[in-house]
Amino acid sequence: MTTADTALAELLNSRIRDVPDYPKPGVLFKDIAPLLADAEAFGALTRALADRAAELGATKVVGLEARGFVLAAPAAFAAGLGFVPIRKQGKLPGEVFRRSYQLEYGSATLEVQCDAFTPGERVLVVDDVLATGGTIGASLDLVKEAGAELAGVVVLMELGFLDGRERLAGHLGGAPLETLVTV
Repeated sequence: MTTADTALAELLNSRIRDVPDYPKPGVLFKDIAPLLADAEAFGALTRALADRAAELGATKVVGLEARGFVLAAPAAFAAGLGFVPIRKQGKLPGEVFRRSYQLEYGSATLEVQCDAFTPGERVLVVDDVLATGGTIGASLDLVKEAGAELAGVVVLMELGFLDGRERLAGHLGGAPLETLVTV
């Protein structure tokens, strides 16, 4: 990790608030609202994501519902690229590709519009957190099904104790998975 990477991680981490017992007892929620409200930190995060999209040769940036939208859309704009949302089932009009995945208790389904990408486009996937890897894994499968090539994945925070990184290995196809802050 370079000095610049360390400084960015320290800045971002200093603006992420711990909220104990949310959304249920025993959970320590990582609230990014203070980071988003701080122009310096949010700007640094946006620039870092935009720079990474350019370095990886991305042609589009994908954001995962919902907080991933808040990170990916400004990064796409800053990089001069288009933004594509991957949403929860039933939230997108028109024809969609859909992928279901397992949650701790139950399942969920994500969708992307069938015409979101042209064949061979290079996509950077951005999200706020990597936990167990289910949401990101399903999203990576959707990107491939929709005809795009995965340029990489960047997440703001990785909850390293949940082993999501290991679960994503089969979905990455050699593309990099990068984390700005590890918890």
